[in-house]
Amino acid sequence: MANAAQQIGWEFWGSELRRRREEAGLTQEEMGQRLFMDRTLISRLESAERRPRLDTAIQIDEALHTDGFFERLLRKLLEASPYADYFAAAAELERLATKIYDFESMIVPGLLQTAAYARALMLAGNPLAADGHIEGKVRTRLDRAAVLQGSARPAYWAVLHEAVLRVPVGGPCVMAEQLEHIARLVHERKILVQVLPFKAGAFSIIGKMVTLMEFEDAPPTAYTEGAYSGNLLDDPAAVRRVRESYDFVRAMALAPEASLPLIVSTAEDYRRCASTT
Repeated sequence: MANAAQQIGWEFWGSELRRRREEAGLTQEEMGQRLFMDRTLISRLESAERRPRLDTAIQIDEALHTDGFFERLLRKLLEASPYADYFAAAAELERLATKIYDFESMIVPGLLQTAAYARALMLAGNPLAADGHIEGKVRTRLDRAAVLQGSARPAYWAVLHEAVLRVPVGGPCVMAEQLEHIARLVHERKILVQVLPFKAGAFSIIGKMVTLMEFEDAPPTAYTEGAYSGNLLDDPAAVRRVRESYDFVRAMALAPEASLPLIVSTAEDYRRCASTT
């Protein structure tokens, strides 16, 4: 019910954008020119196929002289989202993407996390939180992972720094289960994974996380995240720079057929460690 209500809210936001744009006598093309956006993005915002960013809502209010209406409504919708406000738009885009490329330098990407691994991360970040709060966060993260199931799933490619395999989130048993889960998805040909080894040395996005998303009929986007903040990029030049960095890292990583044995052997090491403790 909550998801349905949220969808109604996004559809209302989009329909109001269409109504007020038409009242202003602007075509989608003209609106896009005012916002430095492609016409197709305006169309997707109006049909609720694309979630707006906060800065986009502010720009729309300025362009249509709507006195903060779209910003206020967006803030209300973000408050109702199960995701952090800085990540909500990116989470919605995951469901629409035809291709997703992840890079992580320290932790397993959210779409690949097991319940136990996600729970350990949530507890590390919220050590005093109630069990119900933690479990709700875990369910939300696992719900996101459903995008990798089914025939309509996006093509998914992840590059993981070797540190992702070595940092023992939740302990040996949790790590063994997590790495076995990744290996199983690879064996099922649902994902491609490469490991960037320690010996690769320095690289342009060291210490960062990056997600690139491509769509059937919309420009690609990039998402980067820091501590309690995120940045969804749709400027073509910025997305190209992120893509170039990702491609360099992918070129430095082990090939998929060499990465899988490393993931499997590391999982086995964790299993042996767990059995001796």
